[in-house]
Amino acid sequence: MEKILVIQTASTGDVILLTSLLEKLHHKFPQAQLDVLVKKPNHKLFDSHPFINNVWVWDKSDKKYLRLLVLCQEIRKEGYDVVFCVQRFFSAGLITLLSKAKKRVGFYKNPLSCFFTHKVEHKIEKGIHEVDRNISLMEGYWCNTAPQPRLYPSKNDYSKTSVYKQGNYYTLSPASLWQTKTLEADKWIELADSMPEESMLYLLGSASDKSLCEYILKKTKHANTFNLSGKLSLLQSAALMKDAKMNYTNDSAPLHLCSAVDAAVTAVFCSTTLDFGFGPLSSNSVAIEAQPTPSCKPCGLHGANKCKNGSFACSRNIDIKQLIDRL
Repeated sequence: MEKILVIQTASTGDVILLTSLLEKLHHKFPQAQLDVLVKKPNHKLFDSHPFINNVWVWDKSDKKYLRLLVLCQEIRKEGYDVVFCVQRFFSAGLITLLSKAKKRVGFYKNPLSCFFTHKVEHKIEKGIHEVDRNISLMEGYWCNTAPQPRLYPSKNDYSKTSVYKQGNYYTLSPASLWQTKTLEADKWIELADSMPEESMLYLLGSASDKSLCEYILKKTKHANTFNLSGKLSLLQSAALMKDAKMNYTNDSAPLHLCSAVDAAVTAVFCSTTLDFGFGPLSSNSVAIEAQPTPSCKPCGLHGANKCKNGSFACSRNIDIKQLIDRL
């Protein structure tokens, strides 16, 4: 039985999009032992996963480089036949190199790609999605057609969220790791105020997003709005999103949660652009951008922590009517 390891220690959204490659590998090699390596807490995304054998976790919270070396030793002992290095960072390349796998596959952009046995270009250009880039690691090797990313919330995840599924409901995930990727709070409040009176609106996010969600909750006129930030796991959030009338997100992890359960989604792209290849993949999905496009957009692949010119036009020029029309 072939043993395969896939490495992606970047952010939550990147790990969700990685699942497209996992689906393809499992389809091609259903009998293989398929493992993943992610950073804490993204390992929670694979709770109850039906075909992932082992989830390696790199805890970066303390002594991260010592933990990395210990992890490398453990992975080498596992004796993998193939390692896919999806990430372009030195650390991921080092894990791949020290694994001593027979086949080490990754992108040319990784600083240690000279030690890979198979490597491909990492192309960021219009028309190429991140899932396509990940699948390209199989190019000329096995196949290169990208399936949907997919997560597997458990029965317990669906059970816990069933209490919130009363009639038509909507979710709103207003936060992002990057400030310039975050639609301004006043815009979210305007959208919340426009929700049908009888519907439920759930504000989603991590524990660190509580203050923003609480601010929106206090300011909105919509009576049936509830702050669930920090109360649901990622898979529970996905379970809730799956049956929502509509989910509203930034260009951030909640968008990709929707893609992974084919939930309806309207995603706002402030400082980033669809051309980077991180757009929604759900069958019912729309991406909203400011029109006309600000001359300073995009300000980086992942946005920035502060608007460089202070205008934040990519958010302020978003027409909220486009979001309301998706209700």
